[in-house]
Amino acid sequence: MSARGEHRLFHGDALDLAARLGARRFRLIYLDPPYGVGTSHRARAKKGARADGELAYFDGGDRDALLAMLRPRLEVLRGLLVDDGTLWLHLDQRAVHEAKVLCEAVFGRRAFLGEIIWMPGNGARSGFPMTHQTLLVFAASDARRALYRGDDPALREPYAATSQQMHFRGLDEDGRRFRERTIAGKTYRYYADVGRRRGSVWADLPAMLANTPLRAEATGYPTQKPIALLDRIVRASTEEGDWVLDPMCGSGTTIEAAVRAGRHAVGNDSGELAHRIATERLARL
Repeated sequence: MSARGEHRLFHGDALDLAARLGARRFRLIYLDPPYGVGTSHRARAKKGARADGELAYFDGGDRDALLAMLRPRLEVLRGLLVDDGTLWLHLDQRAVHEAKVLCEAVFGRRAFLGEIIWMPGNGARSGFPMTHQTLLVFAASDARRALYRGDDPALREPYAATSQQMHFRGLDEDGRRFRERTIAGKTYRYYADVGRRRGSVWADLPAMLANTPLRAEATGYPTQKPIALLDRIVRASTEEGDWVLDPMCGSGTTIEAAVRAGRHAVGNDSGELAHRIATERLARL
């Protein structure tokens, strides 16, 4: 089991982080900003309705206001990454395409590593169905240098049942099923119990894990992400002992995921409620 990492929590604007952190640099930055929804977000008090809860933040403005807010903060955050570090920007359909162009302007086109489609598991509303969110992944400079630990168990998934039936017919001395493929004269062995590398669509981490008072991890904070989602991101882009930053950390999910995975983490949020909830949550680690 990994030793737990250390963590710090700041209260303020992400623009001020460079001055507050000194020489500290990060292997991973996860950024989950407002989405330009134009509504207020309230916290759920215990089992009460969100509409009656304390105001967490006002996601005002529109797409242009969101992009104008993001640009100077992205410029600051890029300077806080180590050379092979990555930034994961979590958005939805409202501004993700323009945000990708913005990130390319800040990081460079060669820094784009890819995107992950996250399926929160919510049902479609009226109109054209939008049931996914997008995480844009950018390297500090060149995507070829970025760390991505695709062989970590958190980034593996079982082979399809048909594939296991058709191809994994070998059995080694330990009773493990495998298949072998010869490519360019070299033979590779693949074990069924290791699984395949997970693809770019993540549909196995429902948002309800974090957004129902029936779950222990739920804090009541609106837009809280499941700790399993952040755990996978942390394991994908860092190694034990690395530093992780969440500059708009909300309830502190990223920080908890990083610490439990043996990484060190810094969280920051400008909201009073977010800072209070994250402080209480992290005190229980």
